[in-house]
Amino acid sequence: MTFMEKIHQAWVKNNSLVCVGLDPDIKKLPACLKGAQHPVFKFNKALIDATADLVCCYKPQCAYYAGQDVEIELKMTISYLKEAYPEIPVILDAKRGDIGPTAEMYAKEAFVIFNADAVTVNPYMGLDTLKPFMDYADRGTVILCRTSNPSSKELQELTCNGIPVYEHVAKLAQEKWNYNRNILLVVGATFPEELGRVRAICPEIPFLVPGVGAQGGDVKKVIENGLSADGLGLIINSSRGIIYADSSAEFAGGARQAAIELRDLINQFR
Repeated sequence: MTFMEKIHQAWVKNNSLVCVGLDPDIKKLPACLKGAQHPVFKFNKALIDATADLVCCYKPQCAYYAGQDVEIELKMTISYLKEAYPEIPVILDAKRGDIGPTAEMYAKEAFVIFNADAVTVNPYMGLDTLKPFMDYADRGTVILCRTSNPSSKELQELTCNGIPVYEHVAKLAQEKWNYNRNILLVVGATFPEELGRVRAICPEIPFLVPGVGAQGGDVKKVIENGLSADGLGLIINSSRGIIYADSSAEFAGGARQAAIELRDLINQFR
């Protein structure tokens, strides 16, 4: 099953547009996991088991594993998801961006070594940096378009022939890059009007939407501006707001409740 087939199936089966970002900071793990063998994996596993029926996707952020020397626990996490919940896709948030053999190796890292269903990439170097990922036709390539961070405007709002750079990226995605019908765009919740403009350019391409929760994105405006015509098309990510909802030994239950609340809030406006 391709990434696109899996995400559509998960949207419908779980009636959810929620993506849980698995971004564990070892310093923030519940006390009950301190000193345990593979504490990050145990944290992730508990979160996954508590929320698997509430989400359309999981998104581990690569830096939280590489930067804490626990990449083995990232592999364990994805392997567990493939084993226990194979119907739920996994986006590896790595934001890779290079060309030639280096890009090919980054694609191999994401899709072969970690066995992710999709990976985030930076399009700054153009098609050369995207093609090695997109050539894995059964996997998803998630392209940064209009990101949720405040200083993104320093580059993404610059105009090219009167068109903002982020709209130019969207046009390339719609008209040139999507030859395998396997690309998505990252469009932040903190810029809902721009999200609407990107949706007008790309009516069917799914969007990964960060910025809801801790970054203050407005769920109602995201839904109003970002849904595709079939009432789907969005992967709305929350990381800290779900995984750190409860710091006690009952952290998994707290995460489940936070995921329910976000799912229901999203569905209220669909």
